[in-house]
Order: sequence, then structure tokens, then C-alpha cells
Amino acid sequence: MVIGAQLDFPHWAHKLNAGFTPASCSAQPIFAAGFRRGDVVHNAFAYHLTPGGFILESGAHALGCTVIPGGVGNTEQQVEAIAHLNPNGYTGTPDFLKILLDTADKTGKDVSSLKRGLVSGAALPPSLRAEFDARGVAVLQAYATAELGVIAYETAARDGMVVNENIIVEIVRPGTGDPVGDGEVGEVVVTSFNADYPMIRLATGDLSAVLAGPSPCGRTNMRINGWMGRADQTTKIKGMFVHPGQVVEVAKRHPELGRVRLRITREAEQDVMTLAAECAVPASGVEGAVAASLQAVTKLKGRVQLIAPGTLPNDGKIIADERSYS
Repeated sequence: MVIGAQLDFPHWAHKLNAGFTPASCSAQPIFAAGFRRGDVVHNAFAYHLTPGGFILESGAHALGCTVIPGGVGNTEQQVEAIAHLNPNGYTGTPDFLKILLDTADKTGKDVSSLKRGLVSGAALPPSLRAEFDARGVAVLQAYATAELGVIAYETAARDGMVVNENIIVEIVRPGTGDPVGDGEVGEVVVTSFNADYPMIRLATGDLSAVLAGPSPCGRTNMRINGWMGRADQTTKIKGMFVHPGQVVEVAKRHPELGRVRLRITREAEQDVMTLAAECAVPASGVEGAVAASLQAVTKLKGRVQLIAPGTLPNDGKIIADERSYS
């Protein structure tokens, strides 16, 4: 859990008494995906040792949908149930939806009743989304965790993900609690005022970025860019662990630096670390001073490479392990 900059609680106080429930909050992404009262939803999220199945089922029920609790596995039986009960919606992982559709094709079962889906738990690459579109299933995705439920979700605009209205999302620099600016990639930190399971600044370990402006669909809540990888970049160098927070600490000691990235390579069978640091106007002796800070913070010697602003990619990566052992 990240403890950092304090939240502006008065600004967010209305959320404490807004009447949000887990069911109503998981209904928002289902509604955005095109589900409506009276729809029949085949829910293929797991119900065993995970809350995934219950999170989406409760949201569908809150919306007035009927739910088939399919769970995971038993592919042919699930295809048989879809062919017999004719659900028009699917919730589950995108991978399993493809398996269901492929199995239906092989077995000659009619699952054409499926027209829309809300998927999560795995990546939805553009090629797979296009395949679903071609097979008559309009699929949107949601970003969720077991601790928090649905954090953000796609809408028909397919332009980023709208943050759920029952939570507060911050994007911080990995390894710290420091917020980054809009568009900067960082770690997703979430606060939930769920009375039964409150979470204050829970660091998810996932990377994302804030998208400026409201969604083209008309929703005005904060948007993020969806899941962009993992934030945990702790690396062992010469037998010592180096954490992203340590690299950020080095940068804080030198305000003239912009983005920084610690690159780890191998030379002559030895680990070598090089701190690449953006610096607009390097003053005399900056490299030596930064190298001294790097050694003081990490207890390891490393090189310093000053580069022009905008050189490092905006991907939230603080430590890049580029060693090859092949």
C-alpha cells in the first residue's frame, strides 16, 4: 500500500455518502457495454477462490439481467448451455470467449445469440477484437482487481477507459506515492470507500496513464489508458536489490534532471548499471554529482549518461533490465 501525498478528502466527501454499492458499481461497465434490463448474460468468470464471477453477476442482476453462472472450464457443456438458453451477452475472459466460439463451430452448435460481451482478466489485442466483431460479437473490456472490483471500463467510443464512480484513482511514479501529470505513465493507486472493505491508496502494481478530457461517448469522469504493464521493477544487481524508489530518490536530489532510467547490462561477465537522465542544460560536474548520489542511495557504483529531454520513452519504466544470459 502506498502512503504518500494526502488525499483532498473534502473534495471527495460526496463519494462517501453517494449510495454506491458493489452491485451498482459493477453495473456501470455492464451498461456501458450495451447490456440492458431483460438481457440474458452468460458469465464465464470464475466463482471458485476468486470474486470475479460474483462481481460481474451482482452487477448484471442490479441492471435487471438474468445470469447463467457458467464459470470456467467444461467448454462443451457451456457451449451446449449457450445453444439451449440463447444468452445475448457474455462476461468472462476474451480468451475463453474465443474458445467457446471455436468449439461451437467445431461441434455445429448455434451460439449466434451472443451479440455483445464485457471481458477482463486478459489482454484484448486489436486482432482478437476484430475477430469478435467479424463473428457478430461486439466486445468491450474492463480493468478490474479482486480487491477493488471494476476500476475502469471501456465505452462504445473505445477511447480509453472511464474510471468507475465509486473509487478514486491516482497515477503515481513507480516506487513512490508522488502523482505524475496527465499523460505520464505511472502506477495505478486506488482508494475505495467501500464500507465493508475499504482501501486507502492501494498500489495495484499496474501501469497506466490519465487521458485528458471527457470520453467522446459523453461520460465526464476521469479516463485512463487501460492496463499498460506492471510497475514492479525491483532488480538484483551484483547481489543487491535496487528498487524504483531508490532511482527516483537519486533524481530528487538533482532538480535539474527530468526523466531517469536505470539500465542494467552485462560486460565482461559483470553487472553494469547506467543511469540515463534527461537534463536540458547540464552544469559542470553534474555527472559526477549524480554518480555520487547513485552510489550513496544504492550502495553500488554506476555510470551516468545525461541525455536530451524527451529522449526516454513515456512508459513508466524506471529500471530496465537489459541483461542477456543466453
